Amino acid sequence: MTEYRRGKRPGSPDNSQDRNKRQRIGIGGVVAAHYNNIQEKSIEDRFQSSIIHMRSFNNWIKSMLISSVSDMVRGGMWDAQEPLTVLDIGVGKGGDLGKWSKHGIKHLIGFDIASESLACCKSRFQDMQRNSRRFNGPPFTAEFYEADFTRDRLKDMINPGNIPVDIVSCQFSFHYCFESFAQADHTLANVSECLKDGGYFMLTFPDAYNIVHRWKAAGGNEFGNRICKVNFGQPPCQLPLFGAKYRFSLEGVVDCPEFLVYFPALVEIAKRNGLTLVYRKTFKELFDEHSSTSAGRGLLGRMQALETYPSGERNQRNLESIGEYEHAKRFVANLTKESGGGDRDIRVGTLSKSEWEAASLYTAAVFKKPTMADRAVLSIEDDD
Repeated sequence: MTEYRRGKRPGSPDNSQDRNKRQRIGIGGVVAAHYNNIQEKSIEDRFQSSIIHMRSFNNWIKSMLISSVSDMVRGGMWDAQEPLTVLDIGVGKGGDLGKWSKHGIKHLIGFDIASESLACCKSRFQDMQRNSRRFNGPPFTAEFYEADFTRDRLKDMINPGNIPVDIVSCQFSFHYCFESFAQADHTLANVSECLKDGGYFMLTFPDAYNIVHRWKAAGGNEFGNRICKVNFGQPPCQLPLFGAKYRFSLEGVVDCPEFLVYFPALVEIAKRNGLTLVYRKTFKELFDEHSSTSAGRGLLGRMQALETYPSGERNQRNLESIGEYEHAKRFVANLTKESGGGDRDIRVGTLSKSEWEAASLYTAAVFKKPTMADRAVLSIEDDD
């Protein structure tokens, strides 16, 4: 079963004029237009990208999050084999559909503001259904909607029989709701009212602390490297809690206005909407944690999330000449020294300096919607 329709509130006319009017509000129209205009790249083009390993690394991070959060949900269920239901807000072109399929979900609900991205997502899902033997287990069902999760009420658009869900996921798009307090509050209200008691909300977003630190260190309007740039349009100054806008450009992927997510404010707004923080971890912390496990290491290799160094490839040699692999070069030299030298050919997995600087701009967080038992414990702790 697949549903695909544009989101609207009950009783409102579903016509292009109203949709365009809604999309023009705030930054939403700019974001939708930006992602609608990104051309779908061929597999060959992706392999030629200078950020191919960083993109694979980010996908590996998401795979680790999906795996760990799925385990968290099942740990609180009577039947740990019960298939899960997922709400993906900012589903994009459906890059996470295959990841969810590997974790035995039965139904997915996807929302996105960009109609072209959503059309690609729907097409990818249909291809996945036709080729379900490539995936673990039977294909899940799905429904897709075009909507702005920072302004529209998602619950009103979803088939009532498919909510509440076990997991809400928002990958690399949550920061758009920090345009204003009202949008951040609305987004987390959407999450909470679509989530089961005992369910989890997982998200990845730019790390405001890291970004502001680098901005101040640079001392000018912007900072960055050969593949990404962050531009505030002004030198370091006091920023508002909401609407702290900057422009982020990443080679071949993004060139769009974004907003800083002040994490203490996120935690308070989540609490206001009945969600409690489980953890916040930077991508570096997640890498250190999961790369130390056999499952994490194995998936790193299968996804080619790290680049082999030294590889002897021309592009790597060119980048090495400008210092992009000094860290890997030192690491290999130390390993060679520790092994006593000799003819042993030592190679390591790494990212270029620029790719790591871009990937480490991000952080992840997981929230839980407490069960009645959880709320009782929280109440006792508050009394203490």
